Amino acid sequence: MSTAVEDLLTILDLEELDLNLFRGGSPQSGWQRVFGGQVIGQALVAAVRTVEATRPPHSMHAYFLLPGDPKVPIIYDVDRMRDGKSFTTRRVTARQHGHPIFSMLVSFHTDEEGLHHQAPMPDVPGPEELPSEAEIREKVLPTMPDPVRRYYERERPIELRPVEFGRYLGKKIPDGKFHVWMKTTGKLPDDPAIHRCVLAYTSDMGLLDTALVPHGRTLFEKDFMAASLDHALWLHRPFRADEWLLYAQDSPNLQGSRGFARGLIYTRDGTLVASVAQEGLVRLRRTP
Repeated sequence: MSTAVEDLLTILDLEELDLNLFRGGSPQSGWQRVFGGQVIGQALVAAVRTVEATRPPHSMHAYFLLPGDPKVPIIYDVDRMRDGKSFTTRRVTARQHGHPIFSMLVSFHTDEEGLHHQAPMPDVPGPEELPSEAEIREKVLPTMPDPVRRYYERERPIELRPVEFGRYLGKKIPDGKFHVWMKTTGKLPDDPAIHRCVLAYTSDMGLLDTALVPHGRTLFEKDFMAASLDHALWLHRPFRADEWLLYAQDSPNLQGSRGFARGLIYTRDGTLVASVAQEGLVRLRRTP
């Protein structure tokens, strides 16, 4: 297991302070605010620990209220709103400095038999046909903008292989669609709850950036100020986050400095395992 994956699992392993009360830390990476996916993942961990393992989460809806401070622990308070025969509902509030910074509703459901269908997976090249991170560092890194280069130079728990990688080099994508293969850089424990929480963490990586794909721009540019406003995740079928997953993304709308992006997540065999939607601030920096 890579050091970065071990660090991720440590971040997601919350300390239980009391009944329904948990505490989580942040990596000291020099970021000015906590990564949104971290708060989503930690909040899901807190909720999962108050529900029987036989009833997994199927959906979560979150709002980012204030930027998280990476220097201060985050307190997660779980409200056991409902324990029904088929569904369980939890509300998780994350607090720092005495104020709520994040709020999320999580619904759990006992699996049932019934009709089923799914959207087909897009026909895109597999991860083996795309540059690995080692190849990116060797061949492409020198040509990339400074913020993108710094991102790829760091050891990370999630490996990303963008299909339309040319957009980071200034290439415009006419249909505005963006596809990324992703998985952890090391093997995870077999507990399905860990894979769900890691996917929740990963689902916030780069999704809002899709709002700029139709414009041939990227949030890595210094011209933009961005922040997630809300985030919704639906879990449909079992998966492993340490095996390749395709994140198929697009952005139906950008207006009033708010970008809306959505994504479908598939396994290698084309099984749809999750859906994601997010709105975020995509603001052009004002020049004096």
